[in-house]
Amino acid sequence: MNVIKLAGILCIAAGVAGLLYGSFSYTKDTEVIKLGPVELSVKEKETVNVPMWVGVGAIVVGGALLLAGGKKG
Repeated sequence: MNVIKLAGILCIAAGVAGLLYGSFSYTKDTEVIKLGPVELSVKEKETVNVPMWVGVGAIVVGGALLLAGGKKG
């Protein structure tokens, strides 16, 4: 399997995941105060929304890569 086909499959998988879940969350560790040996940090939960057009676009690009990777030049 060549690189173009693999990239196409990964794009399609990412597009489908984006359409199914719609958003993802992660925890960001932020250092607030550092005073000598004392350090205070805050953990913030961030949520990123994935627009529907991004998921559909990734599926379309992945399909185009699969078609382009299948042609023999």
